[in-house]
Amino acid sequence: MSGEPIEELQIEEILSTVEAAAPLVHHLTNDVTTSETANVTLHWGGLPVMADAPAEAGDMAAGADAVVINTGTASTTDVDAMVDAGRRANEAGVPVVLDPVGYGATPHRVESVGRLLDAVAFDVIKGNAGEVRGLAGEEATVRGVESVGESDAGVADAARALAAETGAVVVASGPTDVVADDEGASALSVGHERMGSFVGSGCMLASTLGTFAAVVDEDDGGPDATTEAALAACAAYGFAGERAAERDPAGPASYRTAFMDAVAALASEKPALDVASRIEVV
Repeated sequence: MSGEPIEELQIEEILSTVEAAAPLVHHLTNDVTTSETANVTLHWGGLPVMADAPAEAGDMAAGADAVVINTGTASTTDVDAMVDAGRRANEAGVPVVLDPVGYGATPHRVESVGRLLDAVAFDVIKGNAGEVRGLAGEEATVRGVESVGESDAGVADAARALAAETGAVVVASGPTDVVADDEGASALSVGHERMGSFVGSGCMLASTLGTFAAVVDEDDGGPDATTEAALAACAAYGFAGERAAERDPAGPASYRTAFMDAVAALASEKPALDVASRIEVV
């Protein structure tokens, strides 16, 4: 991948950098999951802001440390604001994350994401298997906002192709997350199946990616590259999911609360985590 030895990925140091920097993460996001994305950003140590009004979206983006764009409920007016925010972030050197929710499900979503990709240089693109395959030009089935009938087979190739085309680090989320850049791809076997039991877990991963990308090149332990930040974000997010499941919550609502608590605990405790054994170059 980008030259960073996987065994040297120190999530605890990155979490310390996030805590010290308290990065401002601007979201133009899914109306359904605004609270979840704001809270997970806060629990990791970032400062969330949701300024999606066209009159201020660009100004807020220019002054942020990262911008997360999520097209889950985007109207044409929303996309206009997203384009403005993304361009202003590019001009200011602020990293931008794209979560193309439901890409391929309707012509409007395809057109909206296409506009964004044409107008904005994204540092990270995060999607499920169907979204990543569709963006890479492959056949994919998306129903509503969910990938249907997609296996992990070949998703690494699609992620690498999309990374080469866009220049972004591509994260294909699923039971095994794939992180790809223009040099290669890695698969992360971390997380728990219950992470898919509540609405918003994918959107929250995008916010986590934005929070970690915001501290790339920060002093005292910040990741050296966006690929490293993405790997650390996916690993930390997955470890939080595992910790939450260990408490054996009674149902999905209880698990969601346990997951949020696990994120906050990881950010506070900053434990040494065995990342190397969970990552495989693919």
